Order: sequence, then C-alpha cells, then structure tokens
Amino acid sequence: MKIKVGCCGFPSGMQRYFQDFHLVETQSTFYDLPKPQTAQRWREKAPENFEFSVKAWQLITHPAASPTYRRLRATIRDKEKYGFFKPTDEIFFAWNETLRICEILEARIAVFQCPASFRPAQENIANMRNFFNSIERKNLKFAWEPRGDWKSTMIKSLCEELDIIPCIDPFVSKIAHESETAYFRLHGSQSKKMYYYKYTPRDLEYLLKKCKETKAKEVYCLFNNVSMQEDALAFLKMPKE
Repeated sequence: MKIKVGCCGFPSGMQRYFQDFHLVETQSTFYDLPKPQTAQRWREKAPENFEFSVKAWQLITHPAASPTYRRLRATIRDKEKYGFFKPTDEIFFAWNETLRICEILEARIAVFQCPASFRPAQENIANMRNFFNSIERKNLKFAWEPRGDWKSTMIKSLCEELDIIPCIDPFVSKIAHESETAYFRLHGSQSKKMYYYKYTPRDLEYLLKKCKETKAKEVYCLFNNVSMQEDALAFLKMPKE
C-alpha cells in the first residue's frame, strides 16, 4: 500500500510547496476553472513526478444560490440549470471544461464535493446515475464527497454501481466502500474548531491506522485545515511500517 500526502491548495505558494510534497488537490478549480494556458504553466512549474488531483467545478455540484458562486468570474443565466448533477447542457459543458483542465494537469483523480443540501432524494440519485454514466472519463478516477444525511450503505451502493470512490474524513466517517484507491479529506472535523483544528501526534497515529485498515493499494490523504502544511509534513515524515 502506498500513502500519498498533500494539501487542499497551496498554503505556502507553489514553489515552496513543490519542495515538500508530490501531491496537491486543486481548490481554485472548484470556484472557477483556470484558463488552459494557466493550467499548463502549473504543470510545467511542477516536478515531473508531481500529482494533481482536481476538485471539479462547482457548477456541477452546487446550485447557483450557493455563496461559493461569489468567486465565479462569469455571469451565468438560467441559474436553475446548475448544480446537483442535473442533466443539463450547462452541467455537461462544465464537466467537459473540468476534464480539459484535468488532462492538462495530467490528473489521476477528479473530486466531486457536494453541499449538505444535496440530500439522498430520488431525483438527486437519478441525476448522479445519469451524470456518471454519461460523461467521458478518459483515464480518470472519480472521488465523491457527500455531506448531510447520506447513509453509509447508500454511499457504498452508489459508489460500487457508478465506479466512484467515496471521499471521506476517517475521523468522522467509516469507510463505506473498498476499492484499489482510498481518498481521505481531512477537515479537522473531529473538533468544533474544524478548519482551525491542529492535528496532534496521536491524531496522526490514528490516521495511519485508518490508512492501514483499508484494503486499498493507494491511500490519498489531503489535509484541509488552517495548519494543513505543517500537519501534512508531520504525517508525511511518520514511519509507515
């Protein structure tokens, strides 16, 4: 099993980050996709063996009423056609544009983070099935991070059916589905401080235990808290045997 460690975004800037890590999950791609030439510059600046995971554009997963749309540069029309994997031309366009950035960055995983308002209603489940069964994947793996009142059995069933990876925080959720790849996003959620939580050495030992409990050949651990770089470095340097 290989454990891959990185941060959600570049907390210290790209050049410094590239010196310490071989993995990042892009966050800016969620709010608004970069121009292709910008993504190409990222790829060229990164070391040859550096890996990008791409967080999919919010137009796919989040409705236009989401406050995250404040960071969207373009003005969109027909706002009801966005979010929740709806079967609209707008959402399929958003995926194709996301896929283009994934290809430029040579990403292996695209991450779909859903808001808590995306509940396990039949319409939402039908939208997911239509979306993941329709879109072009190329060689990408897909990781899905549900929030809200999704039961682990339902997550497991959908992930198996749609060939996607459940993206979880192992401090608050059980592993819902075993596959060759596990994807952990670490939000500091075990504390009321959440994003402002700093992981302790004991926390990192627990995380390593959870990595080893998976049956995955590779485990992605992406830190997404205020001290993400420091915590990720500490975990990266821990003996894994």
